[in-house]
Amino acid sequence: MGARAGLSASRCQEPRYQNGFDCQGLWVEVEVEKTLGFNSKREIESFGLERFSLACRDRVLHFAEVQTEQSRRLGQWMDWPRSYFTMSDANIEYNWHFLKHCHGRGWLYRGHRPMPWCARCGTSISQHEMLDAYAELTHESVTVALPLLDRADHCLLVWTTTPWTLPANVAVAVNPELDYAECAQAGIVYYLATSLVGRYPALGQPRRTVKGAELVGLRYVGPFDDLPVQRGVQHRVVAWQEVSAEEGTGLVHIAPGCGLEDFELSRRHGLPVIAPVTDDGRYFDGFGVLSETRALDAAATIAGLLKERHVLFARAPYRHRYPTCWRCAEELIFRVADEWFIDATEIRSLARAANEGVTWRPGHMQLRMDDWLANMGDWCISRKRYWGLPLPFYPCGCGRLTVIGSRRELRELAIDPGAADAVPELHRPWLDDVLIRCPECAQPVRRVSEVGDCWLDAGIVPFSTLGYLEDRQQWERWFPADFIVEAVGQLRGWFYALLFMSTALEGQSPYRTVLAHERVLASDGREMHKSWGNAIWLDDALEKMGPDVIRHMFASQAITEPMRFGFEGARDVKRRFLTFWNVYGLFVTYANLDRPALLGPDSVPTHSAPLDQWLLSRLQATIAEVREAFDTYQVRRAVAAVDAFIHDDLSNWYVRRRRREFWKAILDDEKQAAFQVLYHVLVRVCQLLAPVMPFVTEHVYQNLVPAVFPSAPISLHLTSFPEPDAALVRPDLEASVEAARRVLSVGLAARNAARLKVRQPLGRALLVAPPDTARDARLFERDVLEELNVERLETVASLDDQIVVTAELDIRDTSTLPPNTVPALRAALAARAGKAVRDSLLATGHVTLPVGDIEIALGWGDLKITVEGRDGFAAAADRDVTVALDTTMTPELRRKALARHLVHQIQMMRKEARLNVEDRIRISVDADREATEAIEEQSVYICAETLAVELRHGSPPPGWMARETDIEEAHISVAVARA
Repeated sequence: MGARAGLSASRCQEPRYQNGFDCQGLWVEVEVEKTLGFNSKREIESFGLERFSLACRDRVLHFAEVQTEQSRRLGQWMDWPRSYFTMSDANIEYNWHFLKHCHGRGWLYRGHRPMPWCARCGTSISQHEMLDAYAELTHESVTVALPLLDRADHCLLVWTTTPWTLPANVAVAVNPELDYAECAQAGIVYYLATSLVGRYPALGQPRRTVKGAELVGLRYVGPFDDLPVQRGVQHRVVAWQEVSAEEGTGLVHIAPGCGLEDFELSRRHGLPVIAPVTDDGRYFDGFGVLSETRALDAAATIAGLLKERHVLFARAPYRHRYPTCWRCAEELIFRVADEWFIDATEIRSLARAANEGVTWRPGHMQLRMDDWLANMGDWCISRKRYWGLPLPFYPCGCGRLTVIGSRRELRELAIDPGAADAVPELHRPWLDDVLIRCPECAQPVRRVSEVGDCWLDAGIVPFSTLGYLEDRQQWERWFPADFIVEAVGQLRGWFYALLFMSTALEGQSPYRTVLAHERVLASDGREMHKSWGNAIWLDDALEKMGPDVIRHMFASQAITEPMRFGFEGARDVKRRFLTFWNVYGLFVTYANLDRPALLGPDSVPTHSAPLDQWLLSRLQATIAEVREAFDTYQVRRAVAAVDAFIHDDLSNWYVRRRRREFWKAILDDEKQAAFQVLYHVLVRVCQLLAPVMPFVTEHVYQNLVPAVFPSAPISLHLTSFPEPDAALVRPDLEASVEAARRVLSVGLAARNAARLKVRQPLGRALLVAPPDTARDARLFERDVLEELNVERLETVASLDDQIVVTAELDIRDTSTLPPNTVPALRAALAARAGKAVRDSLLATGHVTLPVGDIEIALGWGDLKITVEGRDGFAAAADRDVTVALDTTMTPELRRKALARHLVHQIQMMRKEARLNVEDRIRISVDADREATEAIEEQSVYICAETLAVELRHGSPPPGWMARETDIEEAHISVAVARA
């Protein structure tokens, strides 16, 4: 998002740079509890709600400052003084307005049902909070034999991984269409799904099979019928189509007070509901020895009680994914509670319709959101906690529910308006003491004690921050948002809350484009945990990696893959960016030496060499691609385009081929033009990279532009984002360089295959290529010859006498072939000459091979074509481009090879001596007669390449840096000194 904001500014757009802080909810409370050493709601209440709320507020403000400073260091583009806080009264009032709107539409209701519940936190957890908080846990599973009342010595086998729910059992469910086996053991007949008998070897073979429908209605003895809470419960078998035979026994223990599905089943069958646990997860009175015991700690005790009752058939540890609290990580239970809900029935269709108009990246996320919306339940918006949005619900005993929509309404309905005015902020406990008079019966009414789901705070932002209630016209200017980005987990969090609340209020999506990226993991592929030693704290990352590197790592990450964040990845980014830094350093070094008359960063020379014009053309193509990538929110593609331009075009070709131009001593028109072109390109690259790497590009810009042109914009981030200049586009030159580089690449591959170092000169390279490729490459033939280190390039019609072609089968996916045809294909290919195979591929794009009665066509991707040189040649090919290098070594070539090796040795000595690039040197060489003659013959080349003003023979004077080396079988002593 920081990259997008910076880009929008440089393109003269008007984004809103408003940061925000989520300030309320369980996630804040749990951290404050840790600080205070609390572990239960009772401790909070003993401490005092006022002190606790103030502690929550202090924590929010403290970490808002920390995050602001970290974000600034990270280069986030924000108007920090205008940050919004969801704990503000204004934000709370907006949520009150939303809830009153829902009440007016008839969507708001109080429900009584089992809820996912955190016993430590003492509150329910919503459906979307629970789905992303599963953990791999091991529980005690038990299989219980429940005796049938209607059939002596017959038992139902029931399996559960939550033994704590068994004291609340009221029924057993079977699938009426499923087959159930009767298995006998020690005179007792047991019922379980036929397909699951094998999991209980002691039962032996079934003696007969019955349909589940035959079991429906049978009565049985409950596992804890002696408990006071079980008095009067008639346990029976009920039908349920959802029962499966995938695990367990195929008979499901039903405890409506401990699970939503069980609760819904109880409504259909008129089953009693036993709620076993309190809000802190302990058994109520009436559960015998279990009373006051934590349900999550009761598995062993319950197994023991079942054994005493002679109904424990089996027990075993069971590992599975189980929901945990998204804030404190404790296992969740399900308990019956009274909670407030927003009915999603009507909103669901509105939200799904709105989602169809949203552009999702990646695209499949739209389907995931639609699936979530299609299956979402009603939104449980209440939490039995303290620091959060106080729900403005005032239920009167007369049946009237009053929902307050603003602080003004609160004052109007308050019994004591002064008390409403005196509330310092709209939070507990201060708001708890304000009573209103019921508009229906005039009786005093107290607000409910619950606070709201923190996702209400997140979802109301498009309204609370844009003046939705104060200035509709201003709000419509900014709504909906063009773009939002978050991790994929927010599909059921922030993205959902925004969409739900926006469609509820306005019937439309609050965003046009959503980018949902994958999670950030540690470098080892696991989640970051302090206890695992793989966590990297942001301050540490900023100190050791630097903000630009971190931003580049995120910007270049594929959004569909989890990011592995670590120091090695940072080192890789630094290595890649070092290429640009070296080009920048080269320009600064030579510009300081030559003092060229630069025309300004936006200017380009009217006349320049073809290579200069080519670079400018490639720059325009890069600018166009980067703009398109940013416009379509493909930041990775934009970064890759700039990286490729820097590495492939700017450094590895342009600077490599123009280095001698900058090196030469005179500042002529061609060198002046080269300076201007490179200056222009460096500034443009800084502008392209600025949204991703704002600090280092600003540093380079300051040195290149304001330091030279004081009237230029004082910051890179105040310049306009580049636009491609059609007048600088040269497709002909781009085609020529592409052809030349392709020929060079094949030639270098030939050298590599023959293990010939590039410093070894060769006499000629023979080229076979399509006429347009050969023609285009000719414009930059000199560059090809120098890079390939050959003396001439000859285009020929055929290389049949110089190369050998072989063809091998290389099919990675054989599923598209007829069965058992690969061996026959290999044989048919072996019978065909490699040259004939390649010729067919070049002519038609495929080769047809007979296999039995059929023919199979193979393409380039199905074959491995290898081109090798015959004696005296090294060869390689890239489809229709083939290069053969004549490896014959003449005495002249050997002398040139010696000179090149000597230049390499001297350059290393210059570097070792830490000479500046402009420093001239003197060279002394001592070698045998033949080597001395070769060096003398190549002395002009050697001196030009090493900036030597003198090359002498014999022993060097004292104090010179001297080295011994063996070159081309000659032992040479070489020494250098600054001139």
